[in-house]
Amino acid sequence: MTTEAIAPPSTKSQVLRSFDVADFPALTGLEEEWRFTPLKRLRDLVTATSLGGAAPSVEFGDLPAGVTVSTADDVDPVLTPFDRISALAYGSAAGVTVIEVAAEAVPAEAAVIRLVGKGGAAAAARTVVRVGQFAKATVVLEQTGTVTLADNVEVIIGDGAQLTFVTLAEWDHDAVQAQHVKFRVGKDARVQHVQVTLGGDLVRQFTSVDYAGRGGDAELWGLYFADAGQHHEHRQLVDHSVPDCRSYVGYRGALQGKSAHTVWVGDVLIRAAATGTDTYEINRNLVLTDGARADSVPNLEIETGEVAGAGHASATGRFDDEQLFYLMARGIPEGDARKLVVRGFFAELINKIPVEELRERLGDAIEARLAEAGQ
Repeated sequence: MTTEAIAPPSTKSQVLRSFDVADFPALTGLEEEWRFTPLKRLRDLVTATSLGGAAPSVEFGDLPAGVTVSTADDVDPVLTPFDRISALAYGSAAGVTVIEVAAEAVPAEAAVIRLVGKGGAAAAARTVVRVGQFAKATVVLEQTGTVTLADNVEVIIGDGAQLTFVTLAEWDHDAVQAQHVKFRVGKDARVQHVQVTLGGDLVRQFTSVDYAGRGGDAELWGLYFADAGQHHEHRQLVDHSVPDCRSYVGYRGALQGKSAHTVWVGDVLIRAAATGTDTYEINRNLVLTDGARADSVPNLEIETGEVAGAGHASATGRFDDEQLFYLMARGIPEGDARKLVVRGFFAELINKIPVEELRERLGDAIEARLAEAGQ
């Protein structure tokens, strides 16, 4: 049993962390961390003590020079689970997929790795991404197919390295995923994470960041689009424990259709030692139809007054009819005008992705969603 704190926590710094699923109490849905999540739709991930299903297959084509993909029986962790399902994933994963970028490597193109779910019993998976010192790379992790999956992704960015990490959850509509992505950012290192969630029945993604040295910089960008019945939940915990580091969190979501539900919870912790921290987080939601619901909760916990900047914002609104009227008055048909408004809402995030084919695909997927709903 490995327990680093006791529950219930009064601050994020005291949250229970353990690799042992037995250390976590049974989930009831009354917990603050789970009150938005429809637990029954998580299937066996809620009650199981081990998972034996087949993990998604790992597929990739030619990789750019300086990038390798391999498997290992185990890898020393940088993530200690914050919750029961993350611990369940650690205890159940059979092996680790390791994506490595060599020190000082600057691959000419993005490395694209695909995780393809084949269905079946609930499964666990673990992926580790290592970026060597002073490397500069883009890694794309695409997730497709059908799953009931608990998985952990650990990303270690070496000193002075720069990583753009794109994760795309484009699961089939019956898929269920509970994922934890953990970033450890080295001295003077920079990571830009772009998280895209389009598919699945229920997708719950937790992203956490900590810093291993001064000058670390983390930007977390998120794009999600929920249709009728879908539940997309995104949570972040940025843990500033080192001086002179920066973070920026910017998530945008659109939702349409009966019982479409999105949740965004952004937690930033600035510990007493983290003087000179500069942080900001913002979430914006665009509700396109009646019957859809967006919950948005920014949280900022500060233990020192010596910060460079700290703030947060959240805004949820309905479709802008005035903007739509403006476009239609200039001869643009209503359907095309709606597509332009939504695409403009997401444009900043889509442009963060340094892969043209993927940017075009996401734009097409968003327009297809609107067309299916008659928008």
